Amino acid sequence: MKLALLFPGQGSQTVGMAKALSEAYPVARDTLAEADEILGFALSELMAEGPDDELTATRNAQPAILVHSVAAHRVMKDRLGDVAMAAGHSLGEFSAHVAAGTFSFPDALEAVRLRGELMFAAGRERPGAMAAVLGLADEAVDDVCGRVDAGVCVPANFNSAGQVVFSGDVVGVAQGIAFAKEAGAKRVVELNVSGAFHSPLMESAASGLERRLDGVSFSDPAFPVVSNVTGAFVTRGCEARDLLVRQLTSPVRWSASVAAMVEAGAHCFVELGPGSVLCGLNRRNAKGMPCASLGEPSDIDAYTD
Repeated sequence: MKLALLFPGQGSQTVGMAKALSEAYPVARDTLAEADEILGFALSELMAEGPDDELTATRNAQPAILVHSVAAHRVMKDRLGDVAMAAGHSLGEFSAHVAAGTFSFPDALEAVRLRGELMFAAGRERPGAMAAVLGLADEAVDDVCGRVDAGVCVPANFNSAGQVVFSGDVVGVAQGIAFAKEAGAKRVVELNVSGAFHSPLMESAASGLERRLDGVSFSDPAFPVVSNVTGAFVTRGCEARDLLVRQLTSPVRWSASVAAMVEAGAHCFVELGPGSVLCGLNRRNAKGMPCASLGEPSDIDAYTD
């Protein structure tokens, strides 16, 4: 049996996250304490108590999800045994590389905190929007974005068949929403975000992240990690560094990432961190394959490998 790990991205945060985990497992409690020390403020309190609007802020949500994911992985590491591969959705790709030993938890946490700050600043500098399109094929959404001439509108997340997100400036996304409805989308939902993530509007954030990662030591991962940018496996640390930067201005090819793991022989999936979004997507991306979401003690206690 080949086990594949999945790590969630931004949007999975919720007040109370990792609280029960840290109370039940000393290694999780130590992970949260380590994060507080690295960042120089009580992120663990914000995760446990909120307020929600502060936790949801990009600069806080991203490190909070990373910390929860790493804590869950540390709790489960010995029970999981041999891991064949991993992938993470957007921010979650950093969590996947921590699990694979590509870079250290402190380096990843500091980079992710900066990543959130840079993405928010890029959104202030070049205001943008994002919208989820339900019920259109990937190719149809590509066509919709290609028709937009009022501004920027590009695919940002290929999450599963019939669920694609596009991103761009406010005018471009508004036109894209109208075109998607004309093309027969079942629903088009504008997202509450602080910027046009995974689009050219994030170029300044990518430049800042590149400078930060240039100072980080990367190793070859202990197991392959799928890149969001390419949907292909990464086995070298230097390649991971470049792709984590490119990810900010490139679409997240999530459905292709899961397809690559299935093709490589993955038999079962484990999602580590808050929520169960990725296991939900796997109902389409990896039909019939088991997927366990392990972010809470009750889920971990019930897990059988």
